[in-house]
Amino acid sequence: MVAPPAGPGPAPVTAELQCVVLDCPDPHRLAGFYADLLGGEVDRPDPRWALGEGWATLHTPSGPVLAFQRVAEYEPPRWPEPSRPQQFHLDFGVPDLDLARERVLARGATVLDDSDGRGWHIYADPAGHPFCLVRH
Repeated sequence: MVAPPAGPGPAPVTAELQCVVLDCPDPHRLAGFYADLLGGEVDRPDPRWALGEGWATLHTPSGPVLAFQRVAEYEPPRWPEPSRPQQFHLDFGVPDLDLARERVLARGATVLDDSDGRGWHIYADPAGHPFCLVRH
């Protein structure tokens, strides 16, 4: 671990996040699911990478890029089952949990836990990745 520099000023930048890549069986279907949830443009040309067969990207209006990579014999996580746990999950802020629930379910999400009273619900996207809708 590198210690932060002494004195005022920001720490030096070592890297910047280019995108979050999700493994899946159908990249364009999953990109469409997240485009419907977040907005943005699927497969916008980007000089940082070349898209090939088996890939899709989503440039979101808020800045982050999600990429989707086809994986042969993909096996989704089985949250909360420990035999194939989640490797990561995404949290999305929404003003209306009920409206967001209707929308993600219509696009192919499944409910993992929608207990009331906490301010968030847990779903799986069409490829099985867990994600949360969080009331903001």
